[in-house]
Amino acid sequence: MPAPAVRTFRHSEFPVDALVDAKGDRRVSLVLPAHNEAPTIGPIVAAVRRHLMKRRSLVDEIVVIDDASTDGTPARAAGAGARVVAAADVAPEAGPGSGKGNAMWKSLLVTDGDIVVWCDADVRNFRPCFVTGLLGPLLTLDDVAFCKGFYERPLDGVRGQGGRVTELVARPLISLFFPHLLPFVQPLAGEYAGRRDMLEQVPFVQGYGVDLGLLIDVVEKVGLSHVAQVDLGIRVHRNRPLDELGPQATAILHTGLTRAGLSTRPDWLPVLTRPWLEPEIVEVRERPPVAELPASRAQLA
Repeated sequence: MPAPAVRTFRHSEFPVDALVDAKGDRRVSLVLPAHNEAPTIGPIVAAVRRHLMKRRSLVDEIVVIDDASTDGTPARAAGAGARVVAAADVAPEAGPGSGKGNAMWKSLLVTDGDIVVWCDADVRNFRPCFVTGLLGPLLTLDDVAFCKGFYERPLDGVRGQGGRVTELVARPLISLFFPHLLPFVQPLAGEYAGRRDMLEQVPFVQGYGVDLGLLIDVVEKVGLSHVAQVDLGIRVHRNRPLDELGPQATAILHTGLTRAGLSTRPDWLPVLTRPWLEPEIVEVRERPPVAELPASRAQLA
């Protein structure tokens, strides 16, 4: 049986002026989780400020959640006009954590947007349409709670060759255990947005598994009919060498198997062991839904 369709749009369907009109009194937070992204973080922040804050009042705040960068990322982000927050300074009483998903979860504690947009900070060809495309369905359609981006990802300049972990790990997992998610072009895309009241109802995998985990959990929470995807065009970013993709693949495999009910140790930290490298502990712990925290966001921030 074919998978049900997911509402799919292109970023050009949502001009900025129309989104500003549709926004009303809602607030929009753009979050950039970052770890050692000094070459790209400044231009991304500057582009959003110039096109979506100064020229048009679409984005209300840009927050960079810095995950222990050592290359000057926080200074460059702040210099470009973002508010920079160290992940380690947010809710330390919630216990230790690490990775992209941990930074994203903490961003819900230090932002106030009714709609939260997340974009990866390593994009080399960032354009404002990455943000407007994700906001389009959320601002113009009342029944959309979550919007996932997708794009063409060239590898070393060759189109159609990016997304190696998607093709080798995520898509087989989805085909076997979550066939209703097959219509999503890029289940591991790092660009997506959602309504805060919904995002605070789902857990966050701390490491690389967050993108797949959120997609599975959000669709489980609100249903496929309340989720959309948007074509954001072409995305050029830092392509990691093959030996750096193992931890990401391990985290995604663990996340998928846990949500399929096949992992009996969901909080166990797997160790990726390869003959030619030191064993590597992979972060797969989960943060609980923000709505379940014993204290308010204001108290934790």
